[in-house]
Amino acid sequence: MASLNGGIVGKVNNPGDVTLDAVVNTFNSSGTYSSPPGVTSVQYLVVGGGAGGGAGSGAASNGGGGGGAGGFRTATSFSVSAGTDFSITIGGGGAGGSPHAPGSQGSNSVFSSITSAGGGFGSASRGATAAAGGSGGGGGESQSGGAGNTPPVSPSQGTAGGAGGGGYTSGGGGGATQAGSAGGGSAPAGNGPGGNGTASSISGSSVTYAGGGGGASYPSYGAAAGSGGSGGGGAGVNDVSGVSGTTNLGGGGGGSGCPGPSPHTGGAGGAGVVIIKEPEREVFVASGVWDMNALYDNVKADNWV
Repeated sequence: MASLNGGIVGKVNNPGDVTLDAVVNTFNSSGTYSSPPGVTSVQYLVVGGGAGGGAGSGAASNGGGGGGAGGFRTATSFSVSAGTDFSITIGGGGAGGSPHAPGSQGSNSVFSSITSAGGGFGSASRGATAAAGGSGGGGGESQSGGAGNTPPVSPSQGTAGGAGGGGYTSGGGGGATQAGSAGGGSAPAGNGPGGNGTASSISGSSVTYAGGGGGASYPSYGAAAGSGGSGGGGAGVNDVSGVSGTTNLGGGGGGSGCPGPSPHTGGAGGAGVVIIKEPEREVFVASGVWDMNALYDNVKADNWV
């Protein structure tokens, strides 16, 4: 005669039915994060939108500086209240500059009290000065690069953009880990590469985020265009439009030399991202016939899947 196990006829489950599981919530667009019952602390990664690169004009142009990467902020422990909703904002990438104009600023990404600033735009030729941001934009000829870690937070969310050189060259946008490089002092010295970003494994694999965009100059000057920084930074391009930063990595857009008669634009910045990782907890995996007491305990603890 079969025995009764808490109201169910059958065998009692063994401890092998309980596993550890960590939930990763990735937001590539704005939304809402709801902290589940029993979770009081999470890890986070918040990356702002990258800025657009600047562009030169068809005549007497020295091209445009690379856009700065979006701010990069991460932590392994952030207190949350179980059962609470948090608004998530994903910062968009800034537009690339039109001929003889700077790029546009990247937008902020936000999770709770954590804000990662958008990147600072790359300057254009001898026009507007490069902007500050999560990471700063690259400067045009003889211009300074934009400041990084703006507004200031600790640890730093980014670095400065590189200055433009005296020889018609432009600087690269700053990245999360490495500042943008300055343009060379005289032609044919090269344009500055974008600064490198920072790797994170919060998603379960190593991904590099927040690279700066490379600078560019008018092609007849003979200066090599700057490469984009690792982490989605777009390369500068002397003879066509700059390369856009990678979406959801927060990379800055590359500058453009923008020659006539068909002028081109700076590369757009890449949108940011927010990733929230919940801690490992016991998950009760249903298979077979269950002891009613064990089932009740695990459902009550929100370990039932």
